[in-house]
Amino acid sequence: MKKTNLKELLRNKTVRIVLICLAALLLLIAVWRVFFVKDQKTYSVNGYVPTELELRLSALLSQIEGVGQTTVMIGEEKGSPVNAVVIFSGADGFVTRMRVIEVTANALAIDPNRVLVYPA
Repeated sequence: MKKTNLKELLRNKTVRIVLICLAALLLLIAVWRVFFVKDQKTYSVNGYVPTELELRLSALLSQIEGVGQTTVMIGEEKGSPVNAVVIFSGADGFVTRMRVIEVTANALAIDPNRVLVYPA
């Protein structure tokens, strides 16, 4: 008896349209969440989410003249920084790179030779 009621219900054109619209809405929400929802504070590159220290250092480095926007990744061992990689979007030059290396090394209390700097 239930199958016949369900079949009769699905024969109704209005019910079919409502079900198709609901399925389309669910698909639209799923696509929107996957491709268009971005958190303003954290961003991800290949699944990597920057730490608070990396975000703070990136903001600090961005204030240096000629550096522009920066992305920082800090390598840690036992909770303390051991090296860093910095990518910057500003003008590439010797002085700019030296400033970035010096500020990064001092901020993390690591040797300057443990800091790698690349232009974007």
